Amino acid sequence: MVAGVQCAVEPLITSIYNIRMHSFRKNLTLDVRRLRLLREFKSRSTIVATARALHLTPSAISQQIAALSRDVGVPLLTPHGRGVRLTPQAELLLEHATLVDAQLERARADLAAMETGAIGRVVVGAFATVVSSVVAAALSRLKEQHPGIRMLIEEIEAPECFTRLDQGDLDLLITVDYRAGPHRGDPRYHRTELLDDPLWVVLPRRHRLARMSAIDLADLAYERWNIGASHGPCLEAALTACAAAGFNPGVDHRMNDWSALVRLVAAGCGVALVPQLALDGSQLRDVAARPVMGSSRPNRHIYAAVRSGTELSPAIAAALAALVTAASERAAAMKSGPVKRGKRKCA
Repeated sequence: MVAGVQCAVEPLITSIYNIRMHSFRKNLTLDVRRLRLLREFKSRSTIVATARALHLTPSAISQQIAALSRDVGVPLLTPHGRGVRLTPQAELLLEHATLVDAQLERARADLAAMETGAIGRVVVGAFATVVSSVVAAALSRLKEQHPGIRMLIEEIEAPECFTRLDQGDLDLLITVDYRAGPHRGDPRYHRTELLDDPLWVVLPRRHRLARMSAIDLADLAYERWNIGASHGPCLEAALTACAAAGFNPGVDHRMNDWSALVRLVAAGCGVALVPQLALDGSQLRDVAARPVMGSSRPNRHIYAAVRSGTELSPAIAAALAALVTAASERAAAMKSGPVKRGKRKCA
């Protein structure tokens, strides 16, 4: 099926990089949506993957990039192996597009700032454990201090959350640092640090190391492991911690529900690394949860991100302030160890 799609879009792709540009156009009229589509292609690397991410057809993606190429008067794609890649001109255009996006968002924020700021709506994308432990408290605070601002919450994880933020479907997202994520100086996003969520070793109560006050992960190198099923920050955190301890874990069970994962440990089916925000005090009756030994304990660094410029919007600024306060309170409470909460997914 993929081969069929490839054949269908090959003429369009060929037309994109075969466009002959006689001179750069002095007067540019650009569609910002096409610039954002080109940026999505850069992050996805192929026409087909870009189409899937944006819920469009490969032909539509090819046609939009071809139209943008005609608008600017330069080729944007060039052949590379069996596919295509961005030209140097496209890379330069995207650098300017990032600045254009940020300036447009600042203009939007300035217009919003002219109003009273008493009424607004903020769509927040966040993963499950942070919704219950931080976002819910921030929502309550926001309703008290700014009753005219509505915070709408959608459960979503990386990397999809960044595509939704770029498209404008989300106003604010909460995620964790991970290897393939944006770097801290990425000009597309304004970043607000929230808190660290340490990973705890979860063992069966009768495990030989259950009486230890802290666990050296290297001592678990020959154990059977339970880890997250999704290929994202959740799984990456556990695998990175094990790799740092000098081993690749032998995995028996994969699932995207922290509660189910802990219950498997309680049944004697392996060990696990679980973020503290996901540990339910009621479950700890059946397992032993211990911190990782050493000064460099593995953790998930949680932060909020908005499109650059939108942090000046009164509604978004209020939401960020509420999140920072809620995260600070949660971080203080976490110093005493896991606390009682309900069911958690691996997010």
